[in-house]
Amino acid sequence: MKKQHLPHKTCPVCKREFSWRKKWKKVWEEVKYCSERCRRNKTSISI
Repeated sequence: MKKQHLPHKTCPVCKREFSWRKKWKKVWEEVKYCSERCRRNKTSISI
């Protein structure tokens, strides 16, 4: 599969779009954050 055809999501913390990764193959539906740094800073989300 080419990179341009991979699924994408938007990170709720940094608002950047990130792509599917092989390591997320089994848990893609559960992935919310683009990185560990964003996951740790999830409290900084302004609602």
